Amino acid sequence: MRTLPPRTHAQRSVVAAGAAVLATVAVLTLRQSAGAAETSPIGFGAGTTGGGSATAVTVSSLDAFRTAVTGNTAKVVKVNGLISLSGQVDIGSNTTVLGVGSSSGFTGGGLRLNNVTNVVVRNLNISKPLAPADGVTVQASTKVWIDHNSFSADRTHDKDYYDGLLDINHGSDNVTVSWNTFKDHFKGSLVGHSDNNASEDTGHLKVTYHHNHFSNVYSRIPSLRFGTGHFYDNYVEGADTAVHSRMGAQMLVENNVFRTTKIAVTTNRSSDVDGFANLRGNDLGGAATEVSQVGTFTTAPYSYTAEPASSVVASVTSGAGTGKL
Repeated sequence: MRTLPPRTHAQRSVVAAGAAVLATVAVLTLRQSAGAAETSPIGFGAGTTGGGSATAVTVSSLDAFRTAVTGNTAKVVKVNGLISLSGQVDIGSNTTVLGVGSSSGFTGGGLRLNNVTNVVVRNLNISKPLAPADGVTVQASTKVWIDHNSFSADRTHDKDYYDGLLDINHGSDNVTVSWNTFKDHFKGSLVGHSDNNASEDTGHLKVTYHHNHFSNVYSRIPSLRFGTGHFYDNYVEGADTAVHSRMGAQMLVENNVFRTTKIAVTTNRSSDVDGFANLRGNDLGGAATEVSQVGTFTTAPYSYTAEPASSVVASVTSGAGTGKL
């Protein structure tokens, strides 16, 4: 979807980074070891198991991959090598897709989770998804874990040459996005595809983002409509507009680090209805915030440990992306 120009109005409250931390962190701030990848997702995607202990099948061609991920029986599919795509490949329910090593995955297109449940996507390089394909699309799906992947494109083409790196829409729910890298792209991660989809999205689109590295991504880090988002312990550098809450969405933005970023958090751009945000423990690094509405989402409904912003850069740069499992 196209990125619209900012909409400004009188209720905008711009807060410079000199305001520093906005509140006291309400959870334990113990550092999580960057080298110790979780064996199961933390956050809204908790309980996602994918293919579980099913015997793994290793594939290295597009045809073999399409066959291996079809259907809803429990399965673990390992991708060995870089596979070129045109468009997207549909992934069945109860599936784990796992890259072999640090450089296996897909280029030119991506994966689509459409009306499925219980899917894990880990350790894949996903690059240059030509529009209208996203790197990963989660559509009308539940219980999803996107973990330790490396998403990238380039900023040399027009902003609509590629589509999103990771988009979550059509009432999807219970998703965790953790320990990924997102690099060199205009439209990072869109949650909720349209201002006109309230009937399907309201009460859904619950997503956790933690320990991700967004580098040279222009916007949508993430952009969230209608849903509930928890964004903690992420490292964002080189963004124009990072976290974007809109159309009544509730965002808790906690213990993140922003560098060379213009707007760290906004609630009042591009849509006719503002979103809500609560900020605490962030290192804004000179970025401004535009929070027109403080939200009610202050406590996540799950157990987690947020490390302090002071250790986030070291943890994320050493632990995020492929080859770290």
